[in-house]
Amino acid sequence: MRDEVKKTGSLAMEKSFSFALRIIKLYQHLSNKKKEFVLSKQILRSGTSIGANLEESRGAQSSSDFQAKISIAYKEARETSYWLRLLYASKYLTERQFNSLHTDCEELIRILSATQLTMKTKIEKGK
Repeated sequence: MRDEVKKTGSLAMEKSFSFALRIIKLYQHLSNKKKEFVLSKQILRSGTSIGANLEESRGAQSSSDFQAKISIAYKEARETSYWLRLLYASKYLTERQFNSLHTDCEELIRILSATQLTMKTKIEKGK
C-alpha cells in the first residue's frame, strides 16, 4: 500500500516524493542522534517543499501558474543542495550520506531545470 502512495505517473513527482521521505529520515537522524536542530529544520522545509510545489503545479490554472510552481520547486531544490553541502562541510553528514542525497538532489535540479526550459519555450511560442 505504501508504494501506491507515491505513484503519480510523473518522474519528477515520484522522485521528489522519494527524496522528501529521505529528507524526513535525515531530519530524524540529525535531530535525534546528532542533536542538531537548526540546519535540520531548514533542510526538512526545503527538501519536502520540492514535491509540495510540484503537487501544486498539477492544479495550475495556466501555463504561467504551472511555470511559477516549477520555478519555486527548482529554487527549493537549489536551497536543499546548499543545506546538504553545509551539513557535509560541518561534518554532520558522512561522505557516503552526502553523496547519496546530493546526487538525488542534483538529479531533481536537472529535471526541474529542463521542465522550466520546456515551459518557457511553450509559453513563448504561444505568444
